[in-house]
This record gives sequence, structure tokens and C-alpha cells, in this order.
Amino acid sequence: MFGLGLGEVLALVVIGLLVLGPEKLPQAAAQAGRALRQVRRMADNARNDLRDNLGPEFADFDPRDLHPKNFVRKHLIQDLEDDWNRPAADPAAAYTPDYAEPAYADRGGELGYGEIPPYDSEAT
Repeated sequence: MFGLGLGEVLALVVIGLLVLGPEKLPQAAAQAGRALRQVRRMADNARNDLRDNLGPEFADFDPRDLHPKNFVRKHLIQDLEDDWNRPAADPAAAYTPDYAEPAYADRGGELGYGEIPPYDSEAT
């Protein structure tokens, strides 16, 4: 909770004992607990009101998706990962040359007159 380890919690308890004293520390802890529960309840009510007022189109709406880090991950990176993981089409099946000349490598690497050298789009 809040990224606090055991050492930090013990340090806060010792500081609380020194500042408030052993008589008032339990009352302060109970008051802090009530305040935290009230803040959580208000946040839940606000989230539920927002969902109710937006309508059925936004039934899966989550306010945490509006955080910039989550927004980028959901709308940009996830789409890129989906594209990356999609099975690729067979490139050899899509390529059908219109001529029956031997391939560039089969002719010993020599180009004919007016022939364009091979271009590798993945190399650049």
C-alpha cells in the first residue's frame, strides 16, 4: 500500500508516538482510516455516476484509461503489437513477375540494358 515497506511504516509509527503521544495515536489512526474509507467511497460514487450518465456506449469505460501512460499503451502500442503478431501473408505467392527472364542472380549479377537494379525494401 502506497509503496511503503516495513522500515518506513515503523519510522512513521515512531514519529507518530513522539509527536502525538501514546494516548492520541490510536485516535489519530482511526480518524485517518475513516478519512481514507470516505475518500474511497466518494471516488467509487463518482466513477459510478460517470458510468451511469455516459450511457450504454461507455459501459466498459474506465477512468484509468485516460492516464497518458495507459492511453498510449492501449491505443498505440497494443495496436502495434496486434499488427506485429498477426500472421503474415506469403510474400512469394503475392509476387508474380510479368516476364520470363532469368533472375538477376541467375545471370551472374549482370543487368541488361535499361534494367533497374534489384531493391531490397527491408535493407533500408
